[in-house]
Amino acid sequence: MGKMLYLMGKSSTGKDTVYRKLMEWKQLELKRVVPYTTRPIRLGESEGKEYHFTDDEGYELLVKQGKVIESRAYHTYHGLWRYFTVDDGEIDLRENNYLIIGTLESYVKTADYFGKEKVLPILLELNDGVRLQRALDRERKQENPRYQEMCRRYLADAEDFSEEKIAEAGIDKRFMNDDLERCIADIKEYVLKEL
Repeated sequence: MGKMLYLMGKSSTGKDTVYRKLMEWKQLELKRVVPYTTRPIRLGESEGKEYHFTDDEGYELLVKQGKVIESRAYHTYHGLWRYFTVDDGEIDLRENNYLIIGTLESYVKTADYFGKEKVLPILLELNDGVRLQRALDRERKQENPRYQEMCRRYLADAEDFSEEKIAEAGIDKRFMNDDLERCIADIKEYVLKEL
């Protein structure tokens, strides 16, 4: 039986980098779960890699078809953006192990959908000052930097990843990402114990 490794953390904790490193882990042969979003595509992203990009009409159609596992809506500086996971036929936990990036809220809903025993939480942490600098550095590279949205996400993280919500989600293991190689090694050790 497979597991879904659910990678989460505040913005700029290095989720994308850790994700790429874990996808290279040959021992588990992890498959990707590509989430969906209605937000605009960023520089360097491509359809079907980081996200499936759609619009509100596409989202509503998937909801109507009963395929949306979990969904989050954010009122951003640039309008309403949705992020969601879809049961689009690509997930088979009887046969495969998967890796996905999401939020604490999306982890809880996904674990409810598939069963907590099948969804393994991996919560990344990093010093807030380092996170803010990383976010600023990334945003400066964008063709049209969205600093207001960067700040909104940074501030929202304090509530979204509050100690109370982490405890309610039943997460008791965290991974500090201030040394990437050590963080990856710790995650791999944890995953192998839980499989």
